[in-house]
Amino acid sequence: MSAAMEPRHAALQPAVVVDEASMTYAVRSAEHIQGGGGGRRLGRASGVRTSRVEALKPLSFTVARGESVGVIGTNGSGKSTLMKLITGQMRPTTGHVYATSTPVMLGVNAALVRQVSGEDNIRLGCLAMGMTTAEAAAKRDAVVELAGLSEQALQLPLKAYSSGMASRLQFAIATSVDPDILVIDEALNTGDAQFRERTRRRLDDLREQAGCVFLVSHSLSTIQEMCQRVIWIEQGVLTMDGRPETVTRGYNLYVRAMANGDEEEGREMLKRKQGELLRQRIAWTGGQRPQGTTNG
Repeated sequence: MSAAMEPRHAALQPAVVVDEASMTYAVRSAEHIQGGGGGRRLGRASGVRTSRVEALKPLSFTVARGESVGVIGTNGSGKSTLMKLITGQMRPTTGHVYATSTPVMLGVNAALVRQVSGEDNIRLGCLAMGMTTAEAAAKRDAVVELAGLSEQALQLPLKAYSSGMASRLQFAIATSVDPDILVIDEALNTGDAQFRERTRRRLDDLREQAGCVFLVSHSLSTIQEMCQRVIWIEQGVLTMDGRPETVTRGYNLYVRAMANGDEEEGREMLKRKQGELLRQRIAWTGGQRPQGTTNG
């Protein structure tokens, strides 16, 4: 896959290309009318109304191999929708998403078995990701070390774990397979400084192995610690894309203005940031779209 990239990525090989992708949902709801007589008001369905919600407006960007990219935005801004497009859970309404391999999604709701022990969850999780029994056994100690769980905790059923312990175990299992493209959705917001440092080292390992990482989080400190680049999506629009300190500063100013009731100031700030962003146009080598792993 070869696509033209922004100047700062010009010498790098793209791992993910989002090419004018958008997402519009059709939302159906029953319409009701009030009627009846004798002083009684009766409600009955008169039909089904369909409304369209534009969750993501067309956006384009490339992510190079070896990059770790933070994705931020207020609730309902379109972050999770974008991650579903990247991981292939949904097809874009318009545009295309390309990836050099199938992305692996890690989220706080990923399937772990609450009734069995942490030890068994490690084995089952590794087997579910396609490892052999011998490979799963070989990964066991590395998973335990990254998760920071004691031998005693490993023998307890997962339902006895705190949310932080479960999240750490989940991250450690998911990253044990060295995925080429990893998407992490709110999985790192729990954990102490030691776990964050272990996570940072693990993400560094993934980048060195030529993969790329997307991290979706409301924790700006986590984003700044873990990521080399940040994308800010607001109201379905790509608003900023750049260095973590620059993007998080702009986002903080916007959130603070909205929280203080200065909505007009916040809207003006958002409009200005979106106007300042240099929109990327994907130019494919030879003018032909790739035939590799695509979505849409």
